[in-house]
Amino acid sequence: MTAPHPASAPSSSDAPVILLAGCGRMGSALAQGWAASAHPPRLVILDHKLEKAPGNAPIYRQVKDLPADLAPALIVLAVKPAGAAELLEALRQHLGKGLTHSTLLSIMAGKSCADLARACGNPDMAVIRAIPNTPSSVNAGTTGLYAGPTVSAPMKALAHQLMSDVGAVVEVPKEEDLRAVTALSGSGPAYVFLLAELLEKSGVELGLSRETATQLARNMIYGAGKMLHDLPQSAATLRQNVTSPNGTTAAALDVLSAPDAWPRTVPQATRAAAKRAAELDD
Repeated sequence: MTAPHPASAPSSSDAPVILLAGCGRMGSALAQGWAASAHPPRLVILDHKLEKAPGNAPIYRQVKDLPADLAPALIVLAVKPAGAAELLEALRQHLGKGLTHSTLLSIMAGKSCADLARACGNPDMAVIRAIPNTPSSVNAGTTGLYAGPTVSAPMKALAHQLMSDVGAVVEVPKEEDLRAVTALSGSGPAYVFLLAELLEKSGVELGLSRETATQLARNMIYGAGKMLHDLPQSAATLRQNVTSPNGTTAAALDVLSAPDAWPRTVPQATRAAAKRAAELDD
């Protein structure tokens, strides 16, 4: 186990214990967001490579290193799907009833609630699936959440609170809906980053310095996102408000709105992502 480092805000000693299994890109994004939240959870991290944990969370390298009496309220599964069954079997062997009385909160694609319950050796295991995104690391995430039928109301509320601590949470009524969530908000930050990348490149081609083009593109995306978040108007209305007839914006939108441009390619992109999510689920 690594030595914990000081947290910016200590978690309450009577708060439920959260075991974060896996601290790669998404797991780290959540850990960073939780550490920076107003009420950091009592986090325990299981990861074989992480050197320094956000907040004051202790890190354990292997399942056998975990305290045998550990009984986490939630086990957040943030490992690669291929390693999930092996990890859950090891946790079942090591923690015993500590796992039986826990609720799983999986942020993995490709593993259904039923798959994860079977891997725990308990078909009635309480399983929640969440599709967060990387802006969770700066407390601006978006998470789609589905709670299986055996999840208790308190554990559902705890999972909702955890994900709310790093951004917005949208609950979906069917597990299959998470495929669309993956396509829209889970993968969505990459679409925005690509837009920023292309705008920066275009700015340079139009004669701006790289630094200036980057600053303009990124600040613009931040501002437009804040308007979408803060204002009540629809995206269509906000677009119309900034588009004067025969103006510069209209000239650009004529290109982007051509039948073979964004109206065709954006739905194609999200369908491709949703299709891949379905393939991973099968």
